[in-house]
Amino acid sequence: MPPKRARTSSGGDGGGGGGPLPTSKKPPPPTKRIVNIAEDADIVLAQCRKLRDALRKKANDNPKSVAAAVAATGGDSDGNYDDSAADDDWALDDLVSKATKTTNKASADGGGSSSTKAKTQQLSLSELKSATSIGGKTIVEVAEMNSTEVMEGIENVAIKIANQVLAKQGFQLDIPSRSNTNQIYIRELDRIVLGDKRGTRSFLNVKESRKAAITTRVLQLIHAVLIKRIHITKRDLFYTDVKLFVDQSESDGVLDDVATMIGCTRSNLHVVASDKGLVVGRISFYEDGDFIDCTKMGVGGKAIPPYIDKIENIESDAEFILLVEKEAAYMRMAEDRFYQRYPCIVITAKGQPDVATRMFLSRITAELQIPVLALVDSDPYGLKILSVYMSGSKNMSYDSASLTTPDIKWLGLRPSDLNRYDLPDQCRLKMTENDIKTGKELLEESFITQNPEWVKELKRMVKTKEKAEIQALSSFGFQYITEVYLPRKLREGDWI
Repeated sequence: MPPKRARTSSGGDGGGGGGPLPTSKKPPPPTKRIVNIAEDADIVLAQCRKLRDALRKKANDNPKSVAAAVAATGGDSDGNYDDSAADDDWALDDLVSKATKTTNKASADGGGSSSTKAKTQQLSLSELKSATSIGGKTIVEVAEMNSTEVMEGIENVAIKIANQVLAKQGFQLDIPSRSNTNQIYIRELDRIVLGDKRGTRSFLNVKESRKAAITTRVLQLIHAVLIKRIHITKRDLFYTDVKLFVDQSESDGVLDDVATMIGCTRSNLHVVASDKGLVVGRISFYEDGDFIDCTKMGVGGKAIPPYIDKIENIESDAEFILLVEKEAAYMRMAEDRFYQRYPCIVITAKGQPDVATRMFLSRITAELQIPVLALVDSDPYGLKILSVYMSGSKNMSYDSASLTTPDIKWLGLRPSDLNRYDLPDQCRLKMTENDIKTGKELLEESFITQNPEWVKELKRMVKTKEKAEIQALSSFGFQYITEVYLPRKLREGDWI
């Protein structure tokens, strides 16, 4: 039998040549876009630096407030953070209705108003302390806890339930009330807190038995998650027992009840939502051991993680934080590298703010001590969104200390900007009747009335019945907002 012929590599022309296979050339590396700080940066940022210095001086004069603000977000004044995680999307509850405190007479005669909308009580710190000493009135504010402490709290609830069952009493749960009538607005803190009203949830009550069963099931699931030291999403939690929960809103609502029962922040339960917020600009940090530089995260920046507790060693040379309502405006600033020309951090929650974005903003503001300038639509809903960042929402009032960022400056788009920047008529929208009604309601809110300039702007909006979105500035050119509008606003210190 003749020997087998050795197999040879074929050449590129299909012949039998035995040469090596051709190798493809590697493409040259892409050219990196370099954006330097603007030549007029010192002039443009002069007013912003004055604002920053005043903020830091105030913090130095009252260091306890800074330590409290940092601790409220899960750490201490040295930036060390405890075992917790961020959580869920903010549900569009009816937001903050900070009307004046209801008097005894108003309570007796039904409030003296035809409106059926529940009003948030308004108290000063001195009034709150006085009420506490006289009538025993308190507020509910949760504390940061580690996983072990939360598990112990759940186990204590389980023991109480077991004792009641063994005594043949069924069982009932004692839960702080999160109803509208139990919301209190503290003027000095400029945020909503939860009052001291409580309610019960009895398994033997036909109307309450299903909710009681859902609560105990959620307690069981959270305990299992904490034992494993992992995080799950709200959707994961819902799908563990779809037949019991039926709708995700049921399990979501009980999560807040559990947090108030245990006395921990919602993030300590290790149930989180999907990424929503984005950050780009002059800030770096370590996330679960990985170094993150938000100037090198691509055009779109970095998703704000729901696990805020895993962020540490935050560093930044930014002069200010630019809080943007819309993702479209955020992407314009990210692509134009606005944060390189005028050192800043740009953040968006893509509309209604989620808990993770609110907590992230609150934390970096407390640590970096730099001002926050907001860019929202010139309509009532832009201001409502701003109010959630500043004063919190009723749904999460028990955890407002870690979720609010006080003294955010309204940079734009303001009603007065429409004429000042000669915005074309085709870019101005007529306000609907609902817009006008919402605007008038906002004029009664404390976060508006405490700032005369905000009142003036909102009255102008309601009077002219005109509104406009941030994107309306694109009528002057797609890069007008980063090349003209924002530099001019910063140069003139045009914020309120």
